[in-house]
Amino acid sequence: MRIGRNTLSFTLPDPADKEQPLRYEPYVVKGGISMAANLREALKTATLPSADVKRVQVVLDTPSMLVPIEQFEEENINDLYNYTFVPSQEPRKILFNVLPDLKTVCLFPINKDLYGVINDRYSYIQFIHALTPVWRYLHKRSFTSHFNKLYATFCGRQLCLFAFQQNHFKFCNTFETDNMNDALFFIIYVWKQLRMDVIHDELHLFGELPDGEQLSQNLKQYLQKVYVSNPAIEFCKAPATKVKGMPYDLMTLIVKGR
Repeated sequence: MRIGRNTLSFTLPDPADKEQPLRYEPYVVKGGISMAANLREALKTATLPSADVKRVQVVLDTPSMLVPIEQFEEENINDLYNYTFVPSQEPRKILFNVLPDLKTVCLFPINKDLYGVINDRYSYIQFIHALTPVWRYLHKRSFTSHFNKLYATFCGRQLCLFAFQQNHFKFCNTFETDNMNDALFFIIYVWKQLRMDVIHDELHLFGELPDGEQLSQNLKQYLQKVYVSNPAIEFCKAPATKVKGMPYDLMTLIVKGR
């Protein structure tokens, strides 16, 4: 189950079906009602969330906060998150994922009503922030050359820019992008902020790029090495890469794990 700001989808592996070993079902979220109400309705009407399924991975695309693992204290996560982000008028529960290879803990919220709907339905639940599998996968890939790399992942209007330095984040931030010019500005701004080399260092783009190839072409006017991910090649034509509309983060989780 993947839940975003205005999106909801269900994915179920079906190894017995050789033609379609992975079933993916987006749900059309209704405006004017809460995500918790949308999920209640989806659990009744959608095809994939059958009543006999008791185990679920819930992928949440909500604002995240990274904390160095040596400074992490579970009893303080609510105060820490609310200090960093404006407290929500809706009641929320703060969850976390540990990224041991990056010596980091990712804090992220879930609406308490939504949390209650999920807990009422399933016996075993694993909550995963949407970007944690992407961060871990690309961190492993970052050692493939000696040059610095900046990664940009797109999902809807969200652009996440991040870079690694050995086993740590060097930079990570998320921006709202309404169009290609916004994305271009943020990428070049962060590139300069990190003092990256326009000749030798690398920019890697993932997900649904605004205006498609035009963004990468415009970036190549400023940077020498710009690469656009092709999931089918990157993940060796895994079944998830053939599913139309599947977000890159969900694809990464299915193929590479959390």
